[in-house]
Amino acid sequence: MTVSEASVTEALRPVQDPELRRSIVDLNMVREVAINRSSVRVLVALTTPATNGREELERRVSEAIASLDGVKVVQVDFTLLDDAEREELRKQLHGDPQASAGTQQGQGHAEGRAVPFAEPGNHTRVLLCASGKGGVGKSSVTTNLAVALTQRGKSVGVVDADVYGFSIPKMLGIDTDPVLLDQMIIPPESHGVRAMSMGFFAEEETPIIWRGPMLHKALEQFLTDVFWDEPDYLLVDLPPGTGDISISIAQYLPRSELYVVTTPQPAAQRVAQRAAYMAHKLNITVRGVIENMSWFTADDEKRYELFGSGGGQALADQLDVPLLGQIPLMPQLREGGDVGKPITVANSSAEASQAFASIAERIDVELAPTRRTHRELRITG
Repeated sequence: MTVSEASVTEALRPVQDPELRRSIVDLNMVREVAINRSSVRVLVALTTPATNGREELERRVSEAIASLDGVKVVQVDFTLLDDAEREELRKQLHGDPQASAGTQQGQGHAEGRAVPFAEPGNHTRVLLCASGKGGVGKSSVTTNLAVALTQRGKSVGVVDADVYGFSIPKMLGIDTDPVLLDQMIIPPESHGVRAMSMGFFAEEETPIIWRGPMLHKALEQFLTDVFWDEPDYLLVDLPPGTGDISISIAQYLPRSELYVVTTPQPAAQRVAQRAAYMAHKLNITVRGVIENMSWFTADDEKRYELFGSGGGQALADQLDVPLLGQIPLMPQLREGGDVGKPITVANSSAEASQAFASIAERIDVELAPTRRTHRELRITG
């Protein structure tokens, strides 16, 4: 079989840009194909010099071309999209900020872009992870639940809305910054989960000293200026309590589902119910309760209920929602959050990992919406 430019192009069509998750052929990133007998050289245009997945992209391109009969040598070179090309690519993926009303929307929410997850035709399920107070392991639950959903084959994003106490990037082990493509932000990814957090824009030891309007604007940008690419799930790690951020999220994401994280002791359960009552007042549906730190299993295989028992079930009964699962207290669960390797990744057979897998399955199957939206159907007057 003779290698041709057409055959090389077709071989590269399934290759996706690691950040944009689109075919590099469809994105017009393949710029040159040069063939000299059994050698093939290709030139690929990157979005930015700091493209996080450059090595991975080079590997994918090399393997795709090397799979062709007759190819013995592959050379992959890179160039950069120019400013006009980046702008055109951003318009293709995310809309045109200069478009007139009635066509594509503006870049940010303030400029006219609707929050995509609030649109009737959007299929993303938004899961709000809330707690009445801090210290119950809500962010750890959010992180591992997100990973557990990816392990079910779902595409998942996480918004770290705990602006003052951001922790999601560290828990996921994300060590790269978001990429700015023209006016569009591409979120970094780790363990299959894309994430956006204030932690990417502030030093870890720097306090965020903002009032409500600034918080509101930051969340607005996380939802509208970030290229989420319509994931199956978007998890939102809410801050403890019932303040400005929770109110803003309810306004931006009226179709979201709220999951309350609590610990077993009655005192925590009584505080956690406030988050649920807030959701009712804001017309957000409470779908379930997750109990964390339920017990500790010692070396003698005996369970010790260090924080009491029954709080999660009592809260679920009070709210008339299911108790979706109980997460045991495990040192490895805490350690995984500290080093950026969630227990659902580090040890999928661990008791806590199995609990997260079960919760993810219940959310994905048992609590799946019964109504389906069809973006192709429109009612016209």
